[in-house]
Amino acid sequence: MSEKTNVASVDFDLVIGLEVHAQLMTQTKLFSPAANAFGHKANENIAPVCLALPGSLPVLNQEAIALAARAGFALGCDVKDYSVFSRKNYFYPDLPKGYQISQFDKPLCEGGFLDIQLKETQKRIQITRIHVEEDAGKLIHQGADAIEGASHSCVDLNRAGVPLIEIVSEPDMSSFEEARAYVETLREILIHLDVCDGNMQEGSLRCDANISLKPKGSQSLGTRTEIKNLNSYRSLERALKAEYKRQAGILASGGSITQETRNYDDQTQQTTSLRSKEDAHDYRYFPEPDLPPLILSKETLAAWKQSLPELPKQKRERYRSELMISENDCEILMQDRLLDRFFETCLSHKNSTKQTVPAKKISNWLVGECSKQLNEKEITINQSALSADNLLLILDALEAKKITQNIAKT
Repeated sequence: MSEKTNVASVDFDLVIGLEVHAQLMTQTKLFSPAANAFGHKANENIAPVCLALPGSLPVLNQEAIALAARAGFALGCDVKDYSVFSRKNYFYPDLPKGYQISQFDKPLCEGGFLDIQLKETQKRIQITRIHVEEDAGKLIHQGADAIEGASHSCVDLNRAGVPLIEIVSEPDMSSFEEARAYVETLREILIHLDVCDGNMQEGSLRCDANISLKPKGSQSLGTRTEIKNLNSYRSLERALKAEYKRQAGILASGGSITQETRNYDDQTQQTTSLRSKEDAHDYRYFPEPDLPPLILSKETLAAWKQSLPELPKQKRERYRSELMISENDCEILMQDRLLDRFFETCLSHKNSTKQTVPAKKISNWLVGECSKQLNEKEITINQSALSADNLLLILDALEAKKITQNIAKT
């Protein structure tokens, strides 16, 4: 535990495992032709398969599998040429079929790891598996912001059937800071791979946190609880701290922890019980009868692996060592995929036209004045009128002292 952590007891070691759900950047859903898009009217992006209408059958989206495999290769997983979709049976209002099509005992990716950096230390978090599944719909709670205190809930099925990968870690994290660093690093990779847009506010990337406590130095894991649907770094850290404090208090007083799924309320900064935590047998998994096993050729897998772009860790090192980009600029570029792509386009145009504007100056303007004006207008760099060529012309004129700093900003 870090010294910053103010909790009821320090007699326990914290054990954390995370299940990160990342929506894939496909045009259509995993098993239906309905659009995979955010922000539309409720129940607008739906098709018979999404609604589980009689006679409708799933058809697998190949692009979703390619994106899932790309994530697997980037995280050092063993991407399988044979995997199987299964039915995960449970009843919930936002799941029209009464089951979710997921992968169980034969997932697409197994093994793998993610290295996280905490100040001067690096730690490797092992990954258990990455499996492909469809998302459920969304409950819109009425009368309150969360399920606690809501008078009733409405169902929006726009999200039902959206392709997901679930990235399951081993319980290798032992602090709140490590859990946050893991999600930050994973999100950065998925964004730069064009696998997921990483928009946590829209729910494109969210995580479930499994947390347990054990006596200090013990090798035996304690009883875990799962906190569902955490969609910001702050809520992840706060939820883990709240649950640590709750469990430590129970154990310190001689009580025992109940295995269950819990909800986190950011207003009260407390977790509350949702339902008893199911085990795999409770979901009555069995192979999806409407989908054959997914068999990928060795050539297809090799081509997907070969097409893997430069990963953020290598790109950050290249920016720092070859282009002399500052640490601050590197971090901002790594967090904004579109801004980084624009920067790369500027570098490409600069090299082809033999312009002498230093790369460091381009990055300074992009993360400084350009980002400031984009934030004021609430648009992305792709939605602006600025082109890479025009930015280079402006900076070239500034370098030659043909215009002033203020004119360049204008």
